[in-house]
This record gives sequence, structure tokens and C-alpha cells, in this order.
Amino acid sequence: MVKKKVLHILRNLIIAFFGSTILVTLIYRFVPVYVTPLMIIRCMEQMKDGEEIKLKHTWVPFEKISKHLPMAVIASEDNKFATHNGFDFQAIQLAIEESQEGKRNRGASTISQQTAKNVFLWPESSWLRKGFEVYFTVLIETLWSKQRIMEVYLNSIEMGKGIYGAEATARYKFHTTAKKLSRGQCALIAATLPNPIKFDSANPSRYILRRQAKILRVMQLIPKFPPAKKGK
Repeated sequence: MVKKKVLHILRNLIIAFFGSTILVTLIYRFVPVYVTPLMIIRCMEQMKDGEEIKLKHTWVPFEKISKHLPMAVIASEDNKFATHNGFDFQAIQLAIEESQEGKRNRGASTISQQTAKNVFLWPESSWLRKGFEVYFTVLIETLWSKQRIMEVYLNSIEMGKGIYGAEATARYKFHTTAKKLSRGQCALIAATLPNPIKFDSANPSRYILRRQAKILRVMQLIPKFPPAKKGK
């Protein structure tokens, strides 16, 4: 009897988990993501450290973001974004091999994985979070378009201390709008993404300038995103 009750509770919990996560993912296919777990966590960290709470974020639709920014982040973070199913298995295998050889850890997370983490999960790495990250990545790749994934990514990613998304970055770092960001500014933003707290796109170091130059070169080689519609 007790075993049946436990199994019944587990079944209901599993149904509730899958039902709620699929529903939220469907909602976010159409509704702007105004706040993420990372934003809340960072605010709590600021409070804990006795700092003034800083949270700069303004959602803007994909059409109001510079056409250069998607190209810059693809060049920097995920060259195969437009064609993979959410995971770059070649990059993952290479990261595993380099880790086994004792080399510096290589990032293998795709833009889809980073979006899943930013919107639904917490930043600290663990096997539990990685497992959930895989699940949510499959969900957004299944229920969202690639353009929607990119739109949410560019609106939710951390781009500086207390600064999230393209519009806030454009305003507070370059005194412009996301739509008016130049090709060079977009490459600078993308160059800082591995560590946007340490590196400042508005005041780039020599290292960031070198990364910017590399990103600008790669941007010329990768296919345009989003792809041009047929007939245009």
C-alpha cells in the first residue's frame, strides 16, 4: 500500500514536471523573457556583498537588434548554431579529449545550451544542472525556431556587471541602441562573453581587441544569420 502511494506521488511529480516545463517553454516561444534566474541570483549576491543592486535589462524584438550582433556571437561562441540540433558533438568530444590530456578546459556549450541555462537554470556547473540543461535545450530546439532562440539569447545573456541583453549593453556601454550597434561594437561585445564581468566591451584590453579582430574575420566566413528568405 505504501509502495503504491509512493509510486503514485512520483508519477504525479513527473507528470507535473514535464507538463509545467513544456508549458513554460511554449509560453516563452511568444512572450518576452523579462527576468531570468541569473538576474535574481546576481541581485542576491549584490545584496549579500552590501552593494547597490544593479539590474539593467530591456527586452527588444529581434528586428530592433543590430544585424551584426547575431553574426558576432555565432562567430565567437557557436559557428554551427544555424545547422546543429542544439549540441555540437564534435566540440564536446574535443573538449573531453583535451580535458583528459590535462589541457585548459574548452567551452563546448552551444548558444542553444547557453539560452536554456540562462532562461531556466542556475549558473553554477554541476552534473545535475548539465542534465537539466540537456533537457531544456532539447525543448527549445523542438518548440522554438532558431531565430527565437537567438532573440532570447541576445536579450537575456549577461554582458556586464548588472547588465543583461543587447539593448542595455548598447545604452550603458556605447550610448546608443541595440539597433544602431556597429559591426565593431558587436564584435567587442561578443569578445567579452566568456567572462563579461572581467572584461569590459566599452574599455577593451589588448586581449579583447585581439579577440575582436578574430571575430570580425570569422564573421566574413560564416553564413548569414538569419538566412535570407528565398526570392530576396
